[in-house]
Amino acid sequence: MFKNIRILILLCILLIVAVNSFRDKNHDWQKPVYVAIYPINVDNSPEVAKYIASLSDSDFKEIETYLNTESKKYGQNASFYYRLGQEVKAMPPVVPRNGGITDAIIWSLKFRYYAYKNAHDVGVPTNLRLFLQYHSPDKKIITETSTALQNGRIGVVNLFGMDKKTANNNVVIAHESLHAFGASDKYDLANGIPIYPHGYANPAQNPRYPQTQAELMAVHIPTSPTKFDMARDLKQTVVGEMTAVEIKWKTLD
Repeated sequence: MFKNIRILILLCILLIVAVNSFRDKNHDWQKPVYVAIYPINVDNSPEVAKYIASLSDSDFKEIETYLNTESKKYGQNASFYYRLGQEVKAMPPVVPRNGGITDAIIWSLKFRYYAYKNAHDVGVPTNLRLFLQYHSPDKKIITETSTALQNGRIGVVNLFGMDKKTANNNVVIAHESLHAFGASDKYDLANGIPIYPHGYANPAQNPRYPQTQAELMAVHIPTSPTKFDMARDLKQTVVGEMTAVEIKWKTLD
């Protein structure tokens, strides 16, 4: 009797997981996408604290407009809305860099629990929760890894907490947002070089170099076969065809 009850409970759990997984991988783009934003002051920097205090929903309006406009190129009518949540004090688990599958699974479980505990209500049911780790402007580079999970639609994004980096931050936020809907990176993970052709904004351009824009999931603008520049803002990026296929804005011809 008790064994049958345990089996029934397990089957119910598996069914819920399967349904949620299917939902996460098959978003209906006719429905609005609400993205909850939770800022984190990684270094407890007074300057970053001031920057976070100045943030509002309007600071992410550019991302909404960009993604909604890009979707129309593929016959979709996406409606992204970014909503700023309260600042989170707890740090998310560190993304493993060179670990194996087991490390990735353990981190994923820890991160899901972290999101469950720290993703506070933003007034609307959300489709994606992003934890923005704002770093001190005193840092030359950010070494921490940003990532977003499609299953569960949660992500951690590393950014600089300063006004002059806001436009570049929006590129990274948009990039991670599409990861959560199934988009893959379009650059070589070993060196950052955009992968031809899907990592190029205009792969048919002749001559091929220099490109003037970046494919969003490549982030970088190829200026030669081995050199690239970081996209400064969303105006310098486009959502390419393969990315559109991956997130189901477009079907393969």
